[in-house]
Amino acid sequence: MNVFLRRLQHAGHLIPSVLTGYLWLKGWQPHLPGWGCPFRALTGIPCPGCFLTRATSAALTGQLDRSIELHLFGPIAAATLVIWSVASIRTNRLIPKQLSFAALAIAASALFSYWILRILFSYALHLKGFPGFPSP
Repeated sequence: MNVFLRRLQHAGHLIPSVLTGYLWLKGWQPHLPGWGCPFRALTGIPCPGCFLTRATSAALTGQLDRSIELHLFGPIAAATLVIWSVASIRTNRLIPKQLSFAALAIAASALFSYWILRILFSYALHLKGFPGFPSP
């Protein structure tokens, strides 16, 4: 186990690049495996991040209109992953030192607010598609 942890410490900075590369590849090959949403499986209600993986994959492959249709934060997540990948390779660190709690709190608040808006459009107004949840 110690060997695994030491190797992870030395190569951990490559995790964002591997994740970004996989999501880019998934954008071209949607049949590749991925994880389902446990919140949606338990409650039947999409979570704040539902459709974000597909939206990020679409943005990474240049399909910005499809990305925004799936989740407004898709292009933002794709840009963040690319920036994180470059920064982690340049600094040999998985987590950048400049990451602030305030930035994370603002991003989480925006994501939660967007989720509430989507819930209202989809379930209260029965609208499918942007800005609500995509049609099945």
